[in-house]
Amino acid sequence: MYKFGKTLIKKYFEEHNFVQSDIESFNLFIEKGLNEIIEENKEVVPTIIPGNIDSFKIKLDKIWVTKPEIIEADGSKRDVYPVEARLRKITYSAPVFIEISAHINDVQRESFETQIGNMPIMLKSKFCHLNKLSKQELIDKGEDPDDPGGYFIINGTEKVLIKIEDLASNRVLVEYSKLKKDYTGKLFSERGSFKIPHTIEKLKDGLFYLSFTRVKRIPIIVVVKALGLLKDEEIVKNISTEKNYDEVLINLFEFVDIKTEEDAIDYIAKKIGITQSKDIRVNRMQEILDKYLLPHIGISNEDRQSKSKNLCKALKKFIDVSRGDIPLDDKDHYMNKKLKLSGDLLSDLFRVNLKVLIGDLLYNFQRIVKRGKFPSIKVIVREKLLTQRIYSSMATGSWVGGRKGVSQRIQRLNFLETMSHLQRVVSPLSASQENFEARELHCTHLGRLCPIETPEGTNIGLRKNMSMLCSVSSNASEEDALKQLKDLGLKDND
Repeated sequence: MYKFGKTLIKKYFEEHNFVQSDIESFNLFIEKGLNEIIEENKEVVPTIIPGNIDSFKIKLDKIWVTKPEIIEADGSKRDVYPVEARLRKITYSAPVFIEISAHINDVQRESFETQIGNMPIMLKSKFCHLNKLSKQELIDKGEDPDDPGGYFIINGTEKVLIKIEDLASNRVLVEYSKLKKDYTGKLFSERGSFKIPHTIEKLKDGLFYLSFTRVKRIPIIVVVKALGLLKDEEIVKNISTEKNYDEVLINLFEFVDIKTEEDAIDYIAKKIGITQSKDIRVNRMQEILDKYLLPHIGISNEDRQSKSKNLCKALKKFIDVSRGDIPLDDKDHYMNKKLKLSGDLLSDLFRVNLKVLIGDLLYNFQRIVKRGKFPSIKVIVREKLLTQRIYSSMATGSWVGGRKGVSQRIQRLNFLETMSHLQRVVSPLSASQENFEARELHCTHLGRLCPIETPEGTNIGLRKNMSMLCSVSSNASEEDALKQLKDLGLKDND
């Protein structure tokens, strides 16, 4: 049995890279993630435009990354390999190109391809020169054939992006506070750069309240009505058709006077302190509901019905847990966690820095327009801005959202320590606080996280390592998941 197991594990590592999940995450980011971020920021509309035109917009169309290269002092370009990047203390990175077009009065004026920066490339990924090379070819290129890759070279230093363990987003988790002696439903709705916390709670008046962004403690029934689910019978049906929920009837009776969407939206607007005339109040509130209420479901008018039904389901779960019909959610269960790998971390970094680049582009355009000139877009794109900001974060480890130590220098004391560092997982919780439950070994760690490898002292249980045979699945698109479920027999409720 021992011999069989040994052969099996040997075969596994011959076919799978030790850091396969990280490499796949990076590949997905370059192939799909970059285009998704461009899609979020597709149209750039300056506020100051020349007086003789009606409309002007800049469109970002397509983005792609080539293989790592270097520009020498004489201006010549050539491919660069990791060993040269290490020796010459340079960054192993590839140019990022984008297609930009300018539209005057909805007619395309100019369209061109330009470099907007350089992206550090992960070793052994699809975009690395070492990808798919044989053992002998790797030796010829000056590389260790047993090196797994999965790291970056920034200014000649090997850097690894540490995986971050976070609570799963877009999922309602109900927890109990021993201090306040009440239940709270929490949901982090994540879409692009948005990560908006939503809270459901029941106060002493027997009403259920929802809080998100600047909307604090608004009766959840009013929010459901504002989203277009107006009939009391429909609200009850969407919560449950099997059980009676008397708590909901009390809430419905309290707001029986609200008969239209507009009344409900106006009620919320007044509660959160929007003081303009009714039309402006209603429009602003509609915008807040579309953009900041459950943005993962959608951010347009058509998504309101889905949002109202999801709120009803969240309320049902909250009541079921508080009644004791279903157990409390376990925050430490790995079903309620997700790991942010290199691709996700770089995605966050690129998204924020692209917005900085767009802001700079707008500033340069508007500054020249104020002088009475009409610039070509080619002139105002600064490629070094994005590159410098990404390099800086990768070199220092200071990430967006105030996180520190995301990028670390690889420990090369011995091969095992390097392997360990490449598989590290860090919890965002503070090391100075107790957080006993988060530090404890959970049964769902089996086969996913190593039960032994964690430091002693303040970081115990917060800094962990992935198991040797553990692999992390990448984010599947909603359409693919739904298609597979429908193939298995799932039917629409409508």
